[in-house]
Amino acid sequence: MNWLELVGWAGSALLVWSLLQTRILRLRALNLLGCLILIGYNAAVHVWPMVGLNVVLAVINVWYLRKMLATRHDAQTYEVVEVGTGDAFLAHTLRVHAADIARFNPDFRWDPAAADRSAFLVVRADEVVGVVVSHAEAGGVAQIDLDYVTPPFRDFTPGEFVYRRSRLFTDRGFRRVVSPRGMVAPYYHRLGFRPEGDAYVLDLPATA
Repeated sequence: MNWLELVGWAGSALLVWSLLQTRILRLRALNLLGCLILIGYNAAVHVWPMVGLNVVLAVINVWYLRKMLATRHDAQTYEVVEVGTGDAFLAHTLRVHAADIARFNPDFRWDPAAADRSAFLVVRADEVVGVVVSHAEAGGVAQIDLDYVTPPFRDFTPGEFVYRRSRLFTDRGFRRVVSPRGMVAPYYHRLGFRPEGDAYVLDLPATA
């Protein structure tokens, strides 16, 4: 087997690996890379139908990647829906993703009867992409209990749409938001939170 065949096999393996990804951004990026490798390989061995196929697939991947990256911070694409803590669909979402939630939020314990809790679903059209649950603490603090992103959207930060709309918290009298302690791979430094101890804090604007 020469080096050119190795390149072809590597491109094919990358395409297969891309299809095993649960994160849609990573799937598209790896698939695009595999297509580019196979375009070069098939052009080198003069298999033009496969060159054409991979060119088309590469263009499709570029189109989807551009769309995803252009809308990742778009409030018109992602909407925040507040739900009651006793909401049946919220309970269903938490139950379906329980194992994954425990992986990234090992300290989270759900008690729908607990007082002073708020729950928000971040959705794209009719698809749930994230869940944020918080409760009130003394001193005007909104303590986030859960900030969870579903696997396909793990390369995005849908929770930002909850924090961006600060009135969701200020209208309830909160002056700051504190991230969950013990959360695996927190992303709050990208949302304007500042580190404080083993958590991140967002200071909310004062209300008139």
